[in-house]
Amino acid sequence: MGRNTRRRPTGPRRATFAAFALMLGGGGLVAVNVYASATEGGSGTDAQTRSAAAGTIDCPDVGSKLTQVPEQARGEVDKELASMDQQIAEAYQRLQAATPEQRQDSGYTDDQVMKPLKEKRSESLDRIGNAMDQAGRRPDGLGSMADCSMRTWNDQNGGQGAQGGQQQGQGDQQNGGQQNGGGQQGGNGGQAGNGPVAADYQDINSVQPNAPAPDLKSFVSKGTFTTSCGVNANGLRNSDNVIVAPGVTNGAHHFHDYVGNQSNNAFASDADLANAQTSCENPGDKSTYYWPVLRLQNGAQDKDANSPGGGIEGNAGQIVTPKQVTMTFIGSPRSQVTEMPRLLRIITGDAKAFVNGPANANASWSCTGFEDRQLKDKYPLCPQGSDVVRTFRFQSCWDGRNIDSANHRTHVAFADASGNCANGFKAIPQLVQRIVYDVKAPSLQDGGRTTPLFAVDSFPEQLHKPVTDHGDFINVFDEGLMKEVVSCINGGRECGAGTGEDPGSGGGATQQPTEKPTEQPSGQPTDQPTATDQPTATGRPTQEPTAKPTDDPTTPPAGGDNGNSGDGSGKGNSGSGSGGQNAQPTTTAPETGRPANDGRPTISSTSEPRVYATSKASHSAAAVPANGGTNAGGNSAQPQATGQNVPAAGNQTEPQAAQSGALAETGTTLWPATVGTVLLLAGLFLLTRTRRSYLR
Repeated sequence: MGRNTRRRPTGPRRATFAAFALMLGGGGLVAVNVYASATEGGSGTDAQTRSAAAGTIDCPDVGSKLTQVPEQARGEVDKELASMDQQIAEAYQRLQAATPEQRQDSGYTDDQVMKPLKEKRSESLDRIGNAMDQAGRRPDGLGSMADCSMRTWNDQNGGQGAQGGQQQGQGDQQNGGQQNGGGQQGGNGGQAGNGPVAADYQDINSVQPNAPAPDLKSFVSKGTFTTSCGVNANGLRNSDNVIVAPGVTNGAHHFHDYVGNQSNNAFASDADLANAQTSCENPGDKSTYYWPVLRLQNGAQDKDANSPGGGIEGNAGQIVTPKQVTMTFIGSPRSQVTEMPRLLRIITGDAKAFVNGPANANASWSCTGFEDRQLKDKYPLCPQGSDVVRTFRFQSCWDGRNIDSANHRTHVAFADASGNCANGFKAIPQLVQRIVYDVKAPSLQDGGRTTPLFAVDSFPEQLHKPVTDHGDFINVFDEGLMKEVVSCINGGRECGAGTGEDPGSGGGATQQPTEKPTEQPSGQPTDQPTATDQPTATGRPTQEPTAKPTDDPTTPPAGGDNGNSGDGSGKGNSGSGSGGQNAQPTTTAPETGRPANDGRPTISSTSEPRVYATSKASHSAAAVPANGGTNAGGNSAQPQATGQNVPAAGNQTEPQAAQSGALAETGTTLWPATVGTVLLLAGLFLLTRTRRSYLR
């Protein structure tokens, strides 16, 4: 019998085999996890389920129809309009709280959501009719506006609203799908599952120039006045709307950024506004400027995550502080301008444009360096080195009598295509507001997981569509300063912040509040006013009635009045007003990350947006390029290179465990990779030790 010469595995050999086994197992886990992560993204099963389950509650906008409301009925009508908006918000919350099976059951949604909503709306409409009847002017057809309908998300790919509302020649489905990876249109429905979707975005390079800057030199009143009021670095925000919802907490059902007047909430009276502090460099400008906040859908939660108007109503994610805000008043192409009346209210755009259609929409989205290309119903995808820009051009014609109107529209209007004010209206200085954000183009192919989606806050049923963007303004200029504004504009001069001619500024920095986070009573989010810190006023309700109507827009421009704006002279980082700023245009465009000869336009190859006023010396704390987009010099307080603004001090975010597709979901999907990595490292360590022992 022959001798068995096969050597049995020794200790080092066993250890080597074990090491290889650990490495193979760990590597396999890592590979499987990477593959799973690469294939989930926005079009995965979970995202599709959420998209199919979500819906939009489409109700007639009663407020926009009530153009003539007697003064004695105005309070009751406003109260009921607010109640009707609250009813829609509550119906939407009931819909979202239902199970997927219940939401897809038409019997359930009719009985539990739509019928109760109709009954409540009918009661409110009756009270509106009775109030107006007592004033001698009951409108016809109120009862027919009680009915609402519900459309599922499957009917809403990328901004196609009621009555074909958002089909504005853009070809929504085409533009949204082709350049974003085809099948990803559904996206992940945003952080709260209610939008935005991939089709809500468009590459700015695919847009043809459509908005040349107006030639102010050809205007009859060719001057400008620039006011600099900061970027809301102190985080003054709430979900009120003092214009359309006075005395009603959460009247907007979404959060606003405020600059200028610091007494902005639903309970602010005219006297409160007049006596308030201002963030504007010129203390004579106590005007109120506000707009819906922009958020990153990055899995983080801001301080309003559990507040009405915030996370409770689907406005989720990290609020982004603007990089730059510029506000310029310009003149009229056809006449001299007259003074704005003190406390004039103007709203531009339509916060409900997705449901109402585009008749009153006035949104303008673009990128720095591309502002001769404006998008109305898409968020822009900006190239590397370019920032997102929102532009609001306010109405420039006034009826000469009223500071507001029942539907917040009819007392002001846009000039016609020739620049004339019709129907006996008077030309007033036109506010052109430009807001710049340092946010990166989102990664649409994976639903924003790699680079987060961004979107404006909206009413729950508006699904964060870009067409719903809007801006609000209350004129609280000192009368003497308003006279100087008109004199500058009619005289063809460039006045205001950064021009060397700032009438009435008086070194007003000492009268301005420092833009730092303010403390709120414990237990309350810093962005939401509490009942104790809301001033009451004569003629204003001291109780908190139900919510208030939408940010109703005013008449849209008749002649495509959506040209670009911006003089770049606004504060880059508002604060105490101390320190100097020498804003100088840069001549070298930022890198776009594309070959110079690829045939696509680059920032440097497109015409830069024309400026309305030459930026000279401003008083903000950090330098900002005059062209608003090249980021030269940096901003010491506002991060600009990351593409995701870090919240101001006191406004940090934290993980939001409850949000689908957010950090909690990430924890459940990354554990195989973590275990695999540990096993892989253990195998390598064991193999190294074994080889050392063998060599000895």
